[in-house]
Amino acid sequence: MPSRSNASRVFHRALGHDYPQAVSGRGSWIYDAEGRAYLDASGGAAVSCLGHGDRRVAQAIRQQLDSLAYTHSSFFTTGVAEALADRLSSAAPGGPWRVFFVSGGSEATEAALKLARQIQVERGRASRDHFVSRHFSYHGNTLGALSVGGHLGRRKLYGPILPPNVRHIPPVYAYRHQRSDETAEAYGLRMAKALEDTIVDTGPERVIAFIAETVVGATLGAVPATPGYFREIRSICDRHGVLIILDEVMCGMARCGTRFAFEQEGVVPDMITLAKGLGAGYQPIGALMVSEKIVGELERGSGAFQHGHTYVGHAVACAAALAVQEIIEQEGLVERVARVGDVLAERLRDRFGNHPHVGDIRGRGLMRALELVEDRADKRPFPAATKLWSRVKAAAMAEGLICYPSGGTADGTNGDHVLIAPPYTISVGDLDELVRRLDRALSRSLAEITA
Repeated sequence: MPSRSNASRVFHRALGHDYPQAVSGRGSWIYDAEGRAYLDASGGAAVSCLGHGDRRVAQAIRQQLDSLAYTHSSFFTTGVAEALADRLSSAAPGGPWRVFFVSGGSEATEAALKLARQIQVERGRASRDHFVSRHFSYHGNTLGALSVGGHLGRRKLYGPILPPNVRHIPPVYAYRHQRSDETAEAYGLRMAKALEDTIVDTGPERVIAFIAETVVGATLGAVPATPGYFREIRSICDRHGVLIILDEVMCGMARCGTRFAFEQEGVVPDMITLAKGLGAGYQPIGALMVSEKIVGELERGSGAFQHGHTYVGHAVACAAALAVQEIIEQEGLVERVARVGDVLAERLRDRFGNHPHVGDIRGRGLMRALELVEDRADKRPFPAATKLWSRVKAAAMAEGLICYPSGGTADGTNGDHVLIAPPYTISVGDLDELVRRLDRALSRSLAEITA
């Protein structure tokens, strides 16, 4: 660790870790101060969907800075915020939609929870004070977002101060929990029934909303729902007057091969949370999309959303995100993600399909994951003490590869997966290089713990 005299003044996440200094990026690559190149196979945390150094987005930012950097949303709107909201509303099925712009995914979750409560109160249902979410979910790191999340590791320290009015139900995690005697559809219906049972047990008059990731990201690693699950969830929620919030912070904005991941589920939620691919990392931005029907209820009631932040609708952030979304549309990147995502899946299956320690290869579009196991036959995970996910991350960095491994996959404590979420613009050649470097990183990491 550096001596006190020359220590970094940045409060880094890991205080004893020596971070390389990134100095530039171009396309799918990041370069550090020592001249090393890193293939960004996860876009940081599934953020950099256009890759690095897109001059068109930088130009949009400069143009907005030249005209207006900031104004508070209680006084003004801006042309870029209006244009971005129009574009998102037009692209989302089930519209029209209203869009509340924030600074990231956690803020989007907080806004969704607060609006859901306010709507239920304005419907005359003030007794509704509980949310239902899923184990092994992740909705952000603020206290409200953590309370509805199901990531045990991130919740543990803060458990005593998390809001307690949340019930958690099992996720749809077919690799580990689908029975051998049931179809995927039957398994999904069984998991959906857990929601209805929980609503009834809590008391329908007390449940505000159900929140779920359309495709589970960081906690389980690119786990989609089984066919029919979300349609049954929609039916259950409608029967009991419960709102549906779909978290597409990671899986939305074309990441899964459609502009919104829920397009593949045949349902329309009441609210959608977005971030990451919305602004592609060029500016901090998130969004809460709310159905026009719900906003209409608010307009006929109190007429105001009792919530806000200083940087709601930040003009420069909206300008960057608008440019990102225009590029995605103009270059046909939604379709490209679906097409290149199939290539990535094929490359992963070719290289790791028979690997003795890869139990499952899953995902959609350019959101894919490998689940690592000690034994493929019984799906036994590596114990947490091996810290395999951490070893893989370090080994990948040594190979010049940025990926997104996580632990606790199997049961909240044990188990590991590696999430892959490269830029939508990644070349097929870079995909091949990604798989080669990942193979070397896995081999090195596994050799350390299986020797």
